[in-house]
Amino acid sequence: MLAFCFQCGSVPAAQVIVGDAVPSISAKDQHGIDCVFTNGTRFLLIATERKSAKSANLIFAGQGSGELEKHGAVYVMDIHTMPAIARLFALPKLRKYPHRIVLIDSPNTLSWVMVRPGMITVLALKPDSRIMKISFWNPEKEPVSVAFQ
Repeated sequence: MLAFCFQCGSVPAAQVIVGDAVPSISAKDQHGIDCVFTNGTRFLLIATERKSAKSANLIFAGQGSGELEKHGAVYVMDIHTMPAIARLFALPKLRKYPHRIVLIDSPNTLSWVMVRPGMITVLALKPDSRIMKISFWNPEKEPVSVAFQ
C-alpha cells in the first residue's frame, strides 16, 4: 500500500534526478495529522519559498477541496525557516484552507529537491514512486494545469 513513507532525515541528500525514488520524509499536515503517501500519488508539488507557497495556496483554495486528490497530487510546503512569531498567525490560517498541506519543519528534509526562485517544484511520479519528470510551476503566472502536465 505504501509507495514511500515519511521518515525525517537530518543529513542533507543529493538532489534527485529523473529515475530516482523519492526520499522518505516525516511530516504532518496543517491539522497535525501524519501524512502517508500511497501508490496513487502521481504528483508532488513542493513549495520552498513563502511567496510562491502563498500564491499556490490561494489557487488551491479557489478550487475547493478534492482538486489535488483528483490529480493524485500532494502539496508540500517547507516551513522550517518560518519564525515562531509568524507561526502563531500562519498556522491557524493554513488550517482554514480546504486542501491538505503537508508541512515540512526540518532544515534538511527537502535538501534533495531542485528549486528555482519563485517556482513550485513538481515531481511527476511513476507508480513505484520513482521520479518520471521534474518541472517547475509559477503559480503567479501560470494556471495550475501546467503543474499536472
